[in-house]
Amino acid sequence: MIASHAMQPSLGPQDTAYAVGSCRFCHTPLTRTFIDLGASPLANSYLKPEHVARMEPFYPLHVYVCTTCLLVQLPDAESPEHIFTDYAYFSSYSPAWLQHAKTYTRMIAARLALGADSKVIEVASNDGYLLQYFLDQDIPVLGIEPAVNVAQAALQRGVPTMTRFFGRAVADELVAAGHRADLLIGNNVLAHVPDLADFLTGIKTVLKPNGVVTMEFPHLLRLMADNQFDTIYHEHLSYFSFTTVSRIFEFYGLTVFDVDELPTHGGSLRVYAGHAEDGSKSVSRNVDALLSKEAEAELTDLKGYTGFAARVHETKSRLLEFLITAKRQGKSIVGYGAPAKGNTLLNFCSIRTDFLDYTVDASPHKQGQFLPGTHIPISAPDRIHMTHPDYVLILPWNLKEEIMHQMDGIRQWGGQFVIPIPHVQVC
Repeated sequence: MIASHAMQPSLGPQDTAYAVGSCRFCHTPLTRTFIDLGASPLANSYLKPEHVARMEPFYPLHVYVCTTCLLVQLPDAESPEHIFTDYAYFSSYSPAWLQHAKTYTRMIAARLALGADSKVIEVASNDGYLLQYFLDQDIPVLGIEPAVNVAQAALQRGVPTMTRFFGRAVADELVAAGHRADLLIGNNVLAHVPDLADFLTGIKTVLKPNGVVTMEFPHLLRLMADNQFDTIYHEHLSYFSFTTVSRIFEFYGLTVFDVDELPTHGGSLRVYAGHAEDGSKSVSRNVDALLSKEAEAELTDLKGYTGFAARVHETKSRLLEFLITAKRQGKSIVGYGAPAKGNTLLNFCSIRTDFLDYTVDASPHKQGQFLPGTHIPISAPDRIHMTHPDYVLILPWNLKEEIMHQMDGIRQWGGQFVIPIPHVQVC
């Protein structure tokens, strides 16, 4: 079933007078606003110094909720080829994320009894951050990664990697070459997919009859409850509740039989699915429990999606009030991190070098460049210890514990950390 909703609401304050496109799942015209964050550049389009004076393209960051299937989504702004062919995000620069990946590989290998005769395929495998841990267990792997520069890093790590966008055509090629997956993994890729039909049909094609697919993605329930509006950016085309993702998988012949709630990225889900015709997997009680939890939060009804925008604007106001007060007091403020979510926050709140002197990032692929839109320079983390700022605004707030531990030395000169989400906190 595509959806159990057949509502035709009258135009209200969150409705547009015309459709901006159609739902990427059920093709209902999109008219209902979830949140409008104005116009913003692509979140990972970091600028080299020689490009700072050039004109930057800005795109609407206006998110809609489908009035039929309740999929929260952003209309396409740019082609995947433009966004991902040369990519600035390398997963291996976060120790916490590497530990998350290592823990998962140990768990799933034991749960599925994977071994030397198994095949693990990861879609959007980045720099081999995860598949390397299967190789350590002598489990054969294949990564599929569209970003040429990132895939090269995986190959240098010894992880076999195809440089392609995954979909039905790639799945057919893999099957023809004798590659089918006992385990297919997609971590933080489902939200990036413009063509859900092509992607999920590809998954069903390449998955062995008794195979398992696990997908991790930010949980819409947590995004809304914890005011995580900065996780909205142009690469993230869809924002999934468990209820909606289960229906979408079912429509394409895949049954979700288990789910884990994870702390990563401010609150994510890991869903486990198999072929609908595979009767070997019983449905976990976790499935019904989470469906009930979402129903209680009114995510199964359109009215549950109202009120979010007002909370977002209040957070913007309070953050700007804090920054304005600090600057008037002569305080110095810098950023930590150059994540995509930080670029949404800074551009939406119009925070530029008038508030942040600079930001720092552990990735050498970002150092020496400038943030898109705001043109805040990116330095190496040791700059903080040279300039002794009063406040460090943590942009990847989902890693705040890791960052505050690494940068605890700012306490020596009285420096403090600022966490912007879900509301301003000074630590």
